[in-house]
Amino acid sequence: MKKILRFMSVVMLFAAALMAQPVTAQTAAPKTLIVYDGPPGTDQAKLGLAYGIMLKNLLGHFDSNAELLPAQDYVAGKMQAYDATFYMGAYYDNPLPAAFLNDVMTTQKTVVWFKYNLWQLAWNPAYSFSAKFGFSFSGLRGMNAAPTAANPEPGFFDTVGYKGKSFVKYYTFNGATGYVNADPDLGVTSVLDTAKASVIVPVRNPKTGESAPYILRSGNLWYVADMPFSYIGPRDRYLVLTDVLHDMLGVSHAESHQAMVRLEDVGAMVSVSAMKTLTDYMYGKKIPFSIAMIPRYVDALGVYNGNVPLTVPLSQATNLKTAVNYALTRGAEVVMHGYTHQYSNIANGNTGVSGDDYEFWNIVANSPVAEDSAAWALGRLNAGKTELASNGYTPVAWETPHYHASALTSKVTPQAFNTTYQRVVYFTADQPNFYAATGRDFGVGQIFPYVIKKDYYGQRIIPESLGNIEYDIRAIDPTSNFNYTWQDIVMNADYAKVVRDGYASFFFHPFWLEPAFAVPGYQDFQNTINGITNLGYTWVAASKAQ
Repeated sequence: MKKILRFMSVVMLFAAALMAQPVTAQTAAPKTLIVYDGPPGTDQAKLGLAYGIMLKNLLGHFDSNAELLPAQDYVAGKMQAYDATFYMGAYYDNPLPAAFLNDVMTTQKTVVWFKYNLWQLAWNPAYSFSAKFGFSFSGLRGMNAAPTAANPEPGFFDTVGYKGKSFVKYYTFNGATGYVNADPDLGVTSVLDTAKASVIVPVRNPKTGESAPYILRSGNLWYVADMPFSYIGPRDRYLVLTDVLHDMLGVSHAESHQAMVRLEDVGAMVSVSAMKTLTDYMYGKKIPFSIAMIPRYVDALGVYNGNVPLTVPLSQATNLKTAVNYALTRGAEVVMHGYTHQYSNIANGNTGVSGDDYEFWNIVANSPVAEDSAAWALGRLNAGKTELASNGYTPVAWETPHYHASALTSKVTPQAFNTTYQRVVYFTADQPNFYAATGRDFGVGQIFPYVIKKDYYGQRIIPESLGNIEYDIRAIDPTSNFNYTWQDIVMNADYAKVVRDGYASFFFHPFWLEPAFAVPGYQDFQNTINGITNLGYTWVAASKAQ
């Protein structure tokens, strides 16, 4: 069964008050440059690239096809050719070229600086940094103290306030190993001259009561005090950045809050009764919806068929076609969700059964599958489309099984589909090596609050941003062992409203209506729909997402 995915992007080694100064509206697509730390000869050489890829994706919402450039390759005057330059300070004390530092001090173009290494300007008297920009850089702050079993949460600057909401940075501590899973470092600045600098977004340290700027602006220079692409989630300060990007770029998107819902993992064994119940409910509410349809059902190991392998082509999937045909006349659209939504004749994550397993990534070996190539992936995409078409179905979008495919698969997807409907995992190489001693690769997962017109792989993406309802049914399925409630989904939607053109988009598995699970699936689905509606969202079809 599919689980909600929280993308913790800092170490996924497959193995997150408006300004006082006026904004000039950008009429054309902004031209943007992303300068990232890439210190050669280190194990973290590609971490800055990973964050740069994530930023590039967000800039795709603004029609900007950003250029990615390692900091060491920067040459004097380069940022003058761009409307905005973003520096990803991902590596502590990475030496920056004098040409870059000089240009930051003299350019009139927008510069956005993330996290580390601002001290190379602020603490060098040759630049007169504070006099020019009206703020100072004090240094870095991390944990208030080292966590212990007796004091597992000593605290740090973890609460970002924006538009009346508190966005709390992710933190866990394993008392047995002493391992902290978090990104607590913060660059602390202070405004010295309010005529030159202003705090756009504050951050608090609840344990000490201190406050500091989280996003600060002085004229054309913006400073973001941490790396908001690490440990992202649906209520994370990452959402703050996705909204403030409008102001950084001077792009005035209208306030718009739309919602989408998708019925997930709908294959040959779907319950017609459950599908009809959900369809009738949404039809009665005049809510359009999507069906994530798996064209070909495979139980490669016979897990649910007495140990006898079973394949059901769409032409023989009577229940599936009955349920989908009923829904299509009542506001539904088809999204193609993999070809078989499983891989080969192995248990690739769970059971080897359609809907359970990964199709375009070997999750067991944590690598691309053996056949991985553009031709192989495109062949499966086209085979699925052909199977749908031969049975009278035209998908409006593609959704990657478990949101996790190889780089080559994602790159080839635009050849088969104009639109995808998903979250995405991105890699710093087509054939990643996660264990190299130097220059190891990273895989980073990303949620989007709005439509990305073109991502790093060339995909157009409409968002699923809220997650899905889950129940702890470990007595039936040991892999389904936690709860994610309808209240969680609605709270996520409430937080998503801070993004001026953000979506509330979630998915739901029809099997939760089946009596064998003994869970309040239908009631919770209705509560989710009503909760999102009551927040003021307008429901739209996936094909209408803009």
